Amino acid sequence: MPESAPPSAPLFAPGSSPAATPRTVWINAGELSGDMHGGRLLEALRRRDPALRCIGMGGPHLREAGQDALLRVEDLSVMGITEVLGYLPRILAMLRRIKAELAARRPDAVVLIDAPEFNFRIAKAAHALGIPVHYYISPKIWAWRTGRVNFIRRHIRRMICILPFEVEFYRRHGMDVDYVGNPLLDMMDWQRLDAIVPVPGRIGLMPGSRRKEIEALMPEYGKAARLLLAARPGLSFHCVRAPNVTEDALRALWPADIPLTVEPPDDRYATLRACQLLLAASGTATLETALLGVPTLVAYRVSPLSYWLGKRLVKVKWVSLPNLVLNREVFPELLQENADGAVLAHHALRWLGTPGELDRVRADLDDLRRRCGPPGAADAAAGIILDEMK
Repeated sequence: MPESAPPSAPLFAPGSSPAATPRTVWINAGELSGDMHGGRLLEALRRRDPALRCIGMGGPHLREAGQDALLRVEDLSVMGITEVLGYLPRILAMLRRIKAELAARRPDAVVLIDAPEFNFRIAKAAHALGIPVHYYISPKIWAWRTGRVNFIRRHIRRMICILPFEVEFYRRHGMDVDYVGNPLLDMMDWQRLDAIVPVPGRIGLMPGSRRKEIEALMPEYGKAARLLLAARPGLSFHCVRAPNVTEDALRALWPADIPLTVEPPDDRYATLRACQLLLAASGTATLETALLGVPTLVAYRVSPLSYWLGKRLVKVKWVSLPNLVLNREVFPELLQENADGAVLAHHALRWLGTPGELDRVRADLDDLRRRCGPPGAADAAAGIILDEMK
């Protein structure tokens, strides 16, 4: 008989176990600002679980962090209630694709980032499939249609908030949520940025990332620049372009006879910090400028119907996040007909011409930075999500 083979070695070393199947998370960012935060969240998730797979819908930041982006957030960048209607066929097609992918791939968890009009439909679909749903960055239900808190209670396992006043809002509605601080605090090199001294006479421009808001605001910024230069020669204008916007698109909306420096987005925080004041579209950018301590005039303009509906539905006193966090108007809000070159120039000249006025605004913004802590938001959120996935 043939000699018997020696006993085979054990497949796994004592105390070890077979390699676990890598976990998969679906991250869905519905806007470019959400993609920025999603990228940081995915980086934090992978620091804790290097084998984690991520699929979903994202933009440049999530893709760079390693997401297999089955859909692009750039294809959903619309604004206003009526503006969405023109994109409805595309939006519905994207939703059908996402529902099919969720059913086929069955990720271990779904993480939604803001954008409730789109993401709530994904939450409902994932919940129906038995996939746990977590929300990173609460939708602004405290601003309008607060009844949506009941949908969140039914469909969302963990709500992770980044604004301090959101905790009390949810508590009033019988929900405990996780507050992790604001992720913008971790995206800024404070030692470097705080050392930057604003350049006298440098005016920064942030017209947004969506085509319609840029088309609405950039010409008004140009009109304001002409009036400002007439009153205070020597001012310079620096426009920070969003990653998805070309320099040519911005210059096409700017007066050719007024010098304009278009700054790339790569080091935008240093660019913004060097400005004496800013003109910015309402949105996440205003919280960035506030944390950087730069006085900002907030402007926004949508279609008349969108504005009419918003006035009747929105339940908060202010639209900009810095004013909401501080519960007072620190940044003037110039909306609709007030998002006008002459009005912008008037406010800017008052700030520039009144001794101590800009310093007063900066002092208010120091308080805002303290309120938006602690640091480590993305890492804290990653810990919550991965603990739920065990």
